[in-house]
Amino acid sequence: MTKVISIVMLLAAGSLAACDRPWTGAEKGAAAGSAIGTGIGLVTGSSFGTVVGAGLIGGAVGYLGGTAIDNKNK
Repeated sequence: MTKVISIVMLLAAGSLAACDRPWTGAEKGAAAGSAIGTGIGLVTGSSFGTVVGAGLIGGAVGYLGGTAIDNKNK
């Protein structure tokens, strides 16, 4: 299990480091929302499916919030 977690963390770090431009508000919101949703799912001790679902829902809500903030600032 430790190998899997290490590989996932390396892939996540690599994908973040590979960004060639600054993130938009929507992208920042999606990343923050998915991290928060996944973290809450993990802390509550939920099953894997619930944790993934929480991350997906959090990402979607964060994306919508980031888009709304971006549109308001333009």
